[in-house]
Amino acid sequence: MIAFFEDEPGADKIAEILHVLINQKAKAFMSVINWGEIYYNIMRVQGIEEAEDVITQFNKYPIQLIEADQALTYEAAKLKGKYKIAYADCFAAALSLRLKAPVVTGDPEFKKLEHKISIQWISTNYDLTNPAIKSTQKP
Repeated sequence: MIAFFEDEPGADKIAEILHVLINQKAKAFMSVINWGEIYYNIMRVQGIEEAEDVITQFNKYPIQLIEADQALTYEAAKLKGKYKIAYADCFAAALSLRLKAPVVTGDPEFKKLEHKISIQWISTNYDLTNPAIKSTQKP
């Protein structure tokens, strides 16, 4: 989502995923830690007003925030202890393990976890019907 809001490479792929989520009445999931990461990244580069605007925009998308409870934090801490990756990224990976769903990312740091979690790279072609997109449509 940082790539999307900062118009970085891969922003178009994230826009496609968001379009699919909306059209299929589906949702994605994100750790509240990664949501905070979006905020502070935008705030540092573009200021607090833009960060607030981005959060307002974010809230319009069907992305469910998952709290960092003790179990998720424990899994993230184990990943951080074992792999040399950012702590916030460990929360994304821990959530991926919990939900058995891929992380959608362009961050090469996740290459260290390819053997442990499923990753959908935004810089390559990917299947928009992947398990990270959970249907909320009633049968």
